[in-house]
Amino acid sequence: MSKIVSIGTAVPGFRHEQSSILHFMQRIYAFNEGDKRKLRFLYNQSSIDARYSVISDYSRPLPEWRFYPQAENLDPFPSLEQRMVYYQRYAGPLSVDAIRNCLEGKIRDKEITHLITVSCTGMSAPGLDLQVMELLDLPKTIYRTSVNFMGCYAAIHALKMADAICNTNTSAKVLIVCTELCTLHFQREATIDNIASSLLFGDGSAAVLVTPDEHKLRGLHLNNFYSEVIPKGKKDMAWELSSTGFLMTLSGYVPELIEEDFEPLVKRSLQNTAISPDKITHWCVHPGGKKILEAIHKSLQFKNGELRNSYDVLRRYGNMSSPTILFVLKEMMDEFVHQHTENATVYGAAFGPGLTMETFVASM
Repeated sequence: MSKIVSIGTAVPGFRHEQSSILHFMQRIYAFNEGDKRKLRFLYNQSSIDARYSVISDYSRPLPEWRFYPQAENLDPFPSLEQRMVYYQRYAGPLSVDAIRNCLEGKIRDKEITHLITVSCTGMSAPGLDLQVMELLDLPKTIYRTSVNFMGCYAAIHALKMADAICNTNTSAKVLIVCTELCTLHFQREATIDNIASSLLFGDGSAAVLVTPDEHKLRGLHLNNFYSEVIPKGKKDMAWELSSTGFLMTLSGYVPELIEEDFEPLVKRSLQNTAISPDKITHWCVHPGGKKILEAIHKSLQFKNGELRNSYDVLRRYGNMSSPTILFVLKEMMDEFVHQHTENATVYGAAFGPGLTMETFVASM
């Protein structure tokens, strides 16, 4: 068995109020006053106060835009190559910021034995893993691997890999870093999917230190993992490459699927454990959006603010894809420390392309 010793997070320097992003999007998407009112309604209902980005333009007047052309129609629209230049410039340093936050007071950089990088918003070879190695001056012989293009549930998949490593190597100190620059992939066509993506997504990074239970540092023990694919949702959540960036499909049907299937999924995922749903003390759910959280709330018949941490992360950062659930878990772990919590059972869940649901159970 393994444990999460520490989680560190980082966000880019540009914080954009949701109201400022709305103004940017109205300039691009709203062709008349009716469109502007519809966009305003959607943004006001998002439960998001602000998001972070490596791009400054989203809350700047047009003459101060640096990434997008200073033109109403955004011509020439940034190419995939231009977006990947930004990814190469910012993803590595942002990852290191999260790693520094994670490792401070725990272990030295040189003690890391395994490195797992996670991202679905940028790709290259050599990639983020080698960039992190170089920036941290890690040993050239370090074990490394990458989780790419799995979307919002990828952090749980990486935790599963780290757990497997720790179960076979009692001296392992596994570092996971999830870094997404979602805002690089804004698309100007006013489709439902593009409008939904521009409403929800932000940039961020989260790093996790996972060790075997034998390690002396205190942590959150990883007890169980369970994954399931819902084939009928295959076309409702997707992430594809295009010449102008990555294209997100996020159907309005996804919350309905989750509401219908989440409660049975929880029961199936706990069948091989000694834990029943009523024994779960904390629910660490990926805040994919307000409607998804509401769907889970209905599915599990919550009444006492069980998704408070998820709503809080959504409000402060939006959906950052893979790092987001780790931001939620960090909030919980910080509360455990401050409140001197001795016993807690956490159920974690995230959703992504497929439609895939990944879950974990962890305990103090």
